[in-house]
Amino acid sequence: MDFTKTTEQASKHENLEKMSVSDLLTNINNEDKTVPLAVEKALPQIEVLVTEIVSKMKQGGRLFYIGAGTSGRLGIVDASECPPTFGVAFDLVIGIIAGGDTAIRKAVEFAEDDNQQAWKDLQEWNITENDIVIGIAASGTTPYVIGGLEECNKRNISTGSVSCNAESPLSKTAKFPIDVVVGPEFVTGSSRMKAGTAQKLVLNMISTATMIQLGKVKGNKMVDMQLSNTKLIDRGTRMIMEEIPVNYEEANQLLTSHGSVRNAVNFYNNNK
Repeated sequence: MDFTKTTEQASKHENLEKMSVSDLLTNINNEDKTVPLAVEKALPQIEVLVTEIVSKMKQGGRLFYIGAGTSGRLGIVDASECPPTFGVAFDLVIGIIAGGDTAIRKAVEFAEDDNQQAWKDLQEWNITENDIVIGIAASGTTPYVIGGLEECNKRNISTGSVSCNAESPLSKTAKFPIDVVVGPEFVTGSSRMKAGTAQKLVLNMISTATMIQLGKVKGNKMVDMQLSNTKLIDRGTRMIMEEIPVNYEEANQLLTSHGSVRNAVNFYNNNK
């Protein structure tokens, strides 16, 4: 390979099994502290990708995440949290993992090595040029992810990537790559640690910034969130009270009647 695979380099820490619990936790924490700084260096790349995502979604496109193992699971987590948080359709942000849903809980052997399967998985969603696909792979070498982006590129579908090795094959394949170089892991090669944390931070940034740009947040509040439990109903009720002059019972009734904070406030303002 013609790039430095820092995610596979030896840990800076030796004889882990001889460390006390306190030392283990302290050293892991010290390594974790470096992750936000690595993400900060990638902010210009993240901005470019988010701008492209927003443009595509304003044209009716969807956002897809594809990945294997930890990376695939992180994509699914981020995608699955968009509907309850921002009130969007379940098929607006879609996470796909090598090996299918079974791989969410249990590793599927060699699923990540098939460079044709990601495109087959994407075709099940009738993917088009309006959509955008982000490949997630800590190493930047996963065949499943690279193959999927290559097929998208051939068909003029926008592609992005999130990886933790600079100048990786994945980064060179994506039209809008993000490289968050976190360095060697505390446990050599365990990229579910710093690399996984970095990917989670970046995906949070991507989806949150995108949804704000699409108008799914007002002020600093999730006005379109789904009211899926008692805590969220209470939060929504109090958010309405902050927006319009009603008491708790009136706010709760408005929320129940109209299904979201945004709709409740708009109804009140249009009928006062």
